[in-house]
Amino acid sequence: QVQLVESGGGLVQAGGSLRLSCAASRSGYSFVASAWYRQAPGKQRELVARITSSSSTNYADSVRGRFTISRDNAKITMYLQMNSLKAEDTAVYYCNADLRGSSTLMRSLWGQGTQVTVSS
Repeated sequence: QVQLVESGGGLVQAGGSLRLSCAASRSGYSFVASAWYRQAPGKQRELVARITSSSSTNYADSVRGRFTISRDNAKITMYLQMNSLKAEDTAVYYCNADLRGSSTLMRSLWGQGTQVTVSS
């Protein structure tokens, strides 16, 4: 069964940048809608950014202008470029996507999560 595999988290100083990746574990699929979420300790999971099948994007107010969501359909990989990071961006980041196969639609798959820690 296809899974979403995340990479790219880590520790960075405030003002720095990171790029998160989220790749489908098998070929033969394409992204439909997809998004990045995050969950900080003691807080609910929140939507960070979303990209539709037509590549329209929207962002949480807290990250607009600093984060960019994108995807590479040939690699079946989506990205979250995070610039000007702040301490309050510290969280576990999760990708979420619907994947379309030749005869299936896998709805709301989640990545395993990747920790982003921003030191002030």
